[in-house]
Amino acid sequence: MSDSVTLTFEEADALVMRALTASGTSPENARKLADGVMGAELDGISSHGLMYVPIYCAHASCGKIDGKAKPTVEEISPSAFKADAKSGFAHPAIALGFERLIPAAKEQAIASLAVTNSYNCGVLGFHVSNLAEAGLLGIGFTNAPASIAPQGGSKPVIGTNPFACGVPARDGGVALLIDQSSSVIAKSEVTKHANAGKPIPEGWALDADGNPTTDAKVALKGTMVPSGGYKGVGIGLLVEILAAAVSGATLGIHASSFATNDGGSPNTGQFFIAINPDRFSGGAFHDRMGDLIEAISAQGNARVPGSRRLAARKRVPNEGVTAPKALLERIEGFCG
Repeated sequence: MSDSVTLTFEEADALVMRALTASGTSPENARKLADGVMGAELDGISSHGLMYVPIYCAHASCGKIDGKAKPTVEEISPSAFKADAKSGFAHPAIALGFERLIPAAKEQAIASLAVTNSYNCGVLGFHVSNLAEAGLLGIGFTNAPASIAPQGGSKPVIGTNPFACGVPARDGGVALLIDQSSSVIAKSEVTKHANAGKPIPEGWALDADGNPTTDAKVALKGTMVPSGGYKGVGIGLLVEILAAAVSGATLGIHASSFATNDGGSPNTGQFFIAINPDRFSGGAFHDRMGDLIEAISAQGNARVPGSRRLAARKRVPNEGVTAPKALLERIEGFCG
């Protein structure tokens, strides 16, 4: 008997919605969060898809996250906005902020959005893809609870802190998508291995004493290895400055865990920049991007960043979503 079950895309989406609303999340907020979850599955990133639903549900149920929070957006200037997630889920606050950010960027050529009192925003590439599909160059940053130590240190000061860039295609889609963490691998991948009882490759994480480990459960009690050594730490600090310090959100060193029910809301943050490329390039942007992408794709096995995700978006709706039976049972358990 297989330990995995395949659901249609619609069945999986409906399951997520039932679990979230039954756990105390308003239907409006659940819809935005489910869009992010299914967006991750659509991109083939299972570590940020259905796997996260039990955590989201548990945090809404225990009150760590206010599932019924109503985010607000403040206009700082005609091209600058600040969304307050009100200690609720990140996705509704980001979506509400984008309603102001997108038209402002189209009119002003460039606009920004800071998000505070927020939470894990899932796949950052999902959000910048939405900006790209609106015809804008989208850049995003999000901080997380500290899990990376500085170069030469042993105590975590920043999270895996990803940044992402979504490039619009001439036809209105996404031409290129960069989405990477400041660590060698996203921490959720280590969690995924721990849940499956599988070892992790050496070089992903360190134990609590700063020694390399292949034990995923030990790694979760230690620190993540920064991508590129001190350069990864530098990128993580850049993200921390924008997503937390500029937005007024909680620094990673003070944020509660995304993975446990302990502590109050993490109240971390995000920061987005939306650029109208044609306004700056004089209409040459898409030609330039076409040449750049061709220079990559023409090299045999060279891969354009985001190409696997974009291919998955065409494939997954027909193939459905496959997940461990035990995971689906856990999600069903929240449905009441």
